[in-house]
Amino acid sequence: MSVHHQEVPSLLERIATTMSVAIGRVREDLAGADPVVRRSERADFQCNAPLALAKRVGVKPVELARQVVAGLDLGADAVIASVEPSGPGFLNVTVTDTAVWEQVAARLEDPRLGVGTPELGRRVVVDYSAPNIAKEMHVGHLRTTIIGDSLARVEGFLGADVLRQNHLGDFGTQFGMLIQYLDEHPDAAWHQDELGEGTSAVSALDGLYRSARAKFDADPDFADRSRARVVALQAGDPDTVAVWQDIVAESERSFSAIYDRLNVLLTPEDSVGESFYNPMLGDTVDELVDAGLAVESDGALVFYSQEVTGPEGRPVTLMVRKSDGGYGYDTTDLATIRYRLRDLKATRLVYVTDSRQSLHFQLVFEAARRAGWLTDGIAAEHAAYGTILGPDGTPFKTRSGGTVRLMDLLDAAVSRARAVVAENRDLDPAELDRIAESAGIAAVKYADLSTSRVKDYSFDVDRMVSFTGNTGVYLQYAHARISSILRKAGDPDAAVDRTVTPHPAERALGLALDAYGAVVTEVAATLEPHRLCGYLYDLARAFTTFYEACPVLKADEPVRGNRLALCRLTARTLGHGLDLLGIAAPERM
Repeated sequence: MSVHHQEVPSLLERIATTMSVAIGRVREDLAGADPVVRRSERADFQCNAPLALAKRVGVKPVELARQVVAGLDLGADAVIASVEPSGPGFLNVTVTDTAVWEQVAARLEDPRLGVGTPELGRRVVVDYSAPNIAKEMHVGHLRTTIIGDSLARVEGFLGADVLRQNHLGDFGTQFGMLIQYLDEHPDAAWHQDELGEGTSAVSALDGLYRSARAKFDADPDFADRSRARVVALQAGDPDTVAVWQDIVAESERSFSAIYDRLNVLLTPEDSVGESFYNPMLGDTVDELVDAGLAVESDGALVFYSQEVTGPEGRPVTLMVRKSDGGYGYDTTDLATIRYRLRDLKATRLVYVTDSRQSLHFQLVFEAARRAGWLTDGIAAEHAAYGTILGPDGTPFKTRSGGTVRLMDLLDAAVSRARAVVAENRDLDPAELDRIAESAGIAAVKYADLSTSRVKDYSFDVDRMVSFTGNTGVYLQYAHARISSILRKAGDPDAAVDRTVTPHPAERALGLALDAYGAVVTEVAATLEPHRLCGYLYDLARAFTTFYEACPVLKADEPVRGNRLALCRLTARTLGHGLDLLGIAAPERM
């Protein structure tokens, strides 16, 4: 696999290289060891290698720290100003002022902000969103859609060939009953062009499905006709398939309206329904049987885990084929992972679903490994996430106890954002609507992404749309404020003067900007977008401290030019980071 490293190494990377050379120079037995360099509150950076490595070579950490300092050749390094031993074996590293300005200038000149392409050569499948055809998207689809989209954006930016997969629920008994009901109620309106404004086709289909379900449960004859319709659909009956395709197309259009509003990159071309894998189920099962992995149990075929046991010590199972010969989602997911590994040639699989499916995917991955589909060097990961709670900390529901429609949730956030903006700004209605829509969507997405995905979080609209605190609106406002400064400057492309002594707030902002690439790379490795959110919030706060302490437009040259450079780089970094989260970065608010 080919890998492209960053063309603009970060200060941390440059310091790590220098410290590694020094360690190898004084201790050949530690050559190539990780120098363990991190940002520090006590200095610009901290090298923890002496503490981590001393035991390996039988010396005290403090003594190894002194040896490493003695082995440094700072005269040959334009990055490090000083290295001081500290505590039980730390090394506090201070960088030169020149190095800070060099990094600012280099990243400004780089369209990638100094971030390399370490994922180049990998084909990454990201499975996310996955609504059901003929059913409305609800609050339960929010986290998978938002988290999955951000991870796909990050992987793509780092060079991966990303395949977005929207695994739609588009097959099963429910379609037999719905199609039969539509056939018997030809006057039922469900095409978008038949419906009034404000009603979506998928909403109408959802309601018709509920009616069909009620009739199915109450009318045995209708239930028989519905089952016959399922058989007709599976057999490829042209009339039945045509209605089914129409239902899928109308549902996709409704989903796309939500994806467009959320600024999610999924398109109909990314949709792969469960029906796609239906022809593969038999072969998948046969292969597992031939490998001795699917065995008979009470007339069914099951896969016994060797890694997970139940309460009584018995192996946990996957249902490979039911006793009546039918297949469930276990089989579909086995066929799916087999297809993605064999046919799509994926080198990394990321499934973004809620935590309740963790055991299921653990078993699917185990089966894939034991079947020889998932081989060494190929990663299969479940990016599990927690639950969205209401402001009171209980599962998020409507007042009547029902599931919250996703579009209603977005409407509520935008409406609240409109009220907050109107309180603070005197805008014409069109501009107010534009800002409220952008801020409301940003509020929802950032509240979700800024929470560690494994944790539950409370959906509190009032907190989300605040212009202060760790919110998406605060970051949007920070970007807009910097954009305003740059518009007023008139000459924002002034060169960086590396001889200027930076103010402490300038140094702090420059060091914060330098860390962007490492954070983005960490998000890809950990599948945790909240790390990027935390970075962007800290960056915005560092800019606020800088702006309060360091006048920009009224400063004399060359200080003015350097401060404008910091403004430009901060705006670009904030804007790019928000884009990786799928959040708009407006220049005016």
